[in-house]
Amino acid sequence: MSGQVIFIDDEAAIRQAVQQWLELSGFAVRTCASAHEALRLVDRDFPGVLISDVRMPDLDGLGLLERLVALDPELPVIMVTGHGDVPMAVQALRQGAYDFIEKPFTPERLLDSVRRAQDKRRLVCENRQLREQFTRKGRIESMLLGVSRVMENLRRQVLELAGTDVNVLIRGDTGSGKEQVARCLHDFSPRASHSFVALNCAAIPETIFESELFGHESGAFTGAQGKRIGRIEHAAGGTLFLDEIESMPLAQQVKLLRVLQEKSLERLGSNRSIEVDLRVISAAKPDLLEEVRGGRFREDLLYRLNVAELRIPPLRERREDIPLLFEHFSTQAAQRHGREAPPASPGELAQLLSHDWPGNVRELINAAERHALGLTPPPSKSTAATAVSGTSLAEQMEAFEAQCLHNALQQHKGNIAEVMNQLQLPRRTLNEKMQRHGLSRNDYLPAGSSDS
Repeated sequence: MSGQVIFIDDEAAIRQAVQQWLELSGFAVRTCASAHEALRLVDRDFPGVLISDVRMPDLDGLGLLERLVALDPELPVIMVTGHGDVPMAVQALRQGAYDFIEKPFTPERLLDSVRRAQDKRRLVCENRQLREQFTRKGRIESMLLGVSRVMENLRRQVLELAGTDVNVLIRGDTGSGKEQVARCLHDFSPRASHSFVALNCAAIPETIFESELFGHESGAFTGAQGKRIGRIEHAAGGTLFLDEIESMPLAQQVKLLRVLQEKSLERLGSNRSIEVDLRVISAAKPDLLEEVRGGRFREDLLYRLNVAELRIPPLRERREDIPLLFEHFSTQAAQRHGREAPPASPGELAQLLSHDWPGNVRELINAAERHALGLTPPPSKSTAATAVSGTSLAEQMEAFEAQCLHNALQQHKGNIAEVMNQLQLPRRTLNEKMQRHGLSRNDYLPAGSSDS
């Protein structure tokens, strides 16, 4: 197909003839008998061209053009009329029309105009997609920090899954950032304008779990003095995040499964079904298949929840991210307390790199807070030596190198010549090191800049 076209004319014979001409040339054509009908088919992301007669009852072509220009000034609109004159053509072009064709016209004249308009529209749509991708990439990099390959892969997977509506299971150790990943899946999805509702299944007493999840009517049980909307209903249209899903009672697993299957629920004390449209993102630390084998989790629910799976690596598997994360969290903490964040000494950095971080990012945030407040004493030489012994020299060197490259690229906003000068590296060596650490110059360019 050469592209999409909407043709508007109140005469059926003309609509049929133009549709045949354009379809023979490879275009996908929709015809409309009125301007109002066409407006229902177009939004700002419409990837094609509109052709409209000028003289039409109710809303004429110039009125349609005015509305389309307000919707998207870059949408190509070709005006056609049998009563055209120079003033009308000038008015249409001033209002934003792409071209103006007088009846009777040859198929070749129309096709030439449509092809040129379609080429223009294709470029506009491609540029918009590139700008959107650049914006999304910058936003997610500020939410899921890290220069390691595993974090780059995680960000890519999150963006790919965010555009879908499938349920996602997130696997990761305590403190690794499962809720942050879930929020990214919501924020970068078409559901972003609706609610993100988070519920930690381990934090809800079993006696009130059903009411918390499904809601209740007044008088449904002792103490239920008023109607309450449950978490599932509150998340309708948006995303429900169920953390520590392995802790959900088996009786509630059955009811959640029914909601996912039937896309409806009933509040406690009610017989009325309420339709719910939601996406469920769940998170678990243990392997849920092992929980299924142990009889603690329903297999049918697992397959409903685990359409796609994301694994968040523990901090010990991405040590090259530790200096960047520590600097970021230290700066944040210092700003909250109205002070300057002291730089980490080589001994402190060695300790950070050698530690196993059982609490993952949450533990690192705590360490950064203490550092910003000056509550961490500087390590002695013996302490630093002990810390270094826990991590291989190669791992430490890789982490230092990645951090130095990141800092230089960030400082010079992706200017390779200045980075080469600061680090005293030839271009080829710098390129090899950037490639090895998964660093791209484009990620550091100022917004709106492009690589040349």
